[in-house]
Amino acid sequence: MWANESVFYQIYPFGACGAPFENDHVLEHRIHKLEDFIPHLKKLKIDCIMLNPIFESRTHGYDTTDFKTLDTRLGTNEDLKEVVNQFHENGIQIILDAVFNHVGRDFFAFQDVLEKKWDSPYKDWFYIDFNGNNHYNDGFWYQDWEGNDILVKLNLQNSQVVEYILSVVDFWQEEFNIDGLRLDVAYCLDKNFLQTLHNHVCRDFFLLGETLHGDYNQWMNENMLDSVTNYECYKGLYSSFNSANFYEILYSLNRQFGKDPWCLYTGKHLFNFVDNHDVERVASILEDKNQLPLIYTMLFTMPGIPCIYYGSEWGMEGTKNWNDTDLRPEIKVFEWNELTDTIQKLIHLKHNHSALSYGDYTQIGITNTACIYQRQDEKECLWICMNMKSVVQTLGFNGQGNFIDMETNEELYIHNALEFKPYEIRILKKVSVIRN
Repeated sequence: MWANESVFYQIYPFGACGAPFENDHVLEHRIHKLEDFIPHLKKLKIDCIMLNPIFESRTHGYDTTDFKTLDTRLGTNEDLKEVVNQFHENGIQIILDAVFNHVGRDFFAFQDVLEKKWDSPYKDWFYIDFNGNNHYNDGFWYQDWEGNDILVKLNLQNSQVVEYILSVVDFWQEEFNIDGLRLDVAYCLDKNFLQTLHNHVCRDFFLLGETLHGDYNQWMNENMLDSVTNYECYKGLYSSFNSANFYEILYSLNRQFGKDPWCLYTGKHLFNFVDNHDVERVASILEDKNQLPLIYTMLFTMPGIPCIYYGSEWGMEGTKNWNDTDLRPEIKVFEWNELTDTIQKLIHLKHNHSALSYGDYTQIGITNTACIYQRQDEKECLWICMNMKSVVQTLGFNGQGNFIDMETNEELYIHNALEFKPYEIRILKKVSVIRN
């Protein structure tokens, strides 16, 4: 799968393009502002962008009212086709956010139920009880998503609903030539539906699922999804730095990707991130901003598929507010600083070292504030070494060999210890077998 070797970049178009939060139904061709990202993304060497909801809705896009029409705040379907073509011509693929668990109240089938009640042919598209009511006083109760009654849950066990959604996926592929989907709240989706979707699309069409907790193998397997969001390591990444405890994240990395038979996802490619449109920006969460290069180094060198959230590559901050608009700002200027330089180098490293895409994972040495872990495939062996502290420290471990420092090209022999400068990151490539 092409995604396994890729670096993703997530954009929330309503925010990034400066659209109003409430749909004013005034046609504006804002989607073309995404084309302004292309020179920046090409400089970074991004492979694929992931767009959060872009189809007609009342507000944030997750309350879809028309799956086959670009939201008027962003433009027309023709605008979207032109934008996708521009990205493709520049070697960047696109996946779209597929919100198939629920719809907005203005969705045509639900509007028909509101009008005709039990006489509607669409009443079984939803989970409805005509003996109940709701605070809209519709005269019936319906299941929503996690108490948000603007989001009406679809019945994915209904064959007509499944056929409709598959027709939407076909439309998106035929009309816009997209390269994959991010399935919103995949942990809520009917597993038979996921199997049907898997069998419906071609095998180079990337299927990513949003998952939070539990065993990700429930959704990520040869019959369902290609990858899922790795929220376990998202939390472990920032928490380890803020609590000065590398044991937390390295425990998770070994639990997920280690060589023991009980490790959960060895050889699989989870979707990794340090922030996204739903959580606070990593530059706002990290208590020590000097650790930003370190957390991104871990993001790009741990097993899995790395994704950058737009603006965070230059250290944009953002904290949650009532409608999350502070996490999803408009981009008027593309900044570039030392952090962006670091991320650009990490992307280059990811693209040019197969061990970072397909190598196994081994813990070499660890203390609360320093660590070394190894990524190795049949071609190469890399050690990722870092010190999160503001002081010099030496890490002792059981390991030795000849290495080349990937940053300085310095050759060095390591024997059971490595000294770190403050906040130092070293990525070392082994060049010989262990000396006697």
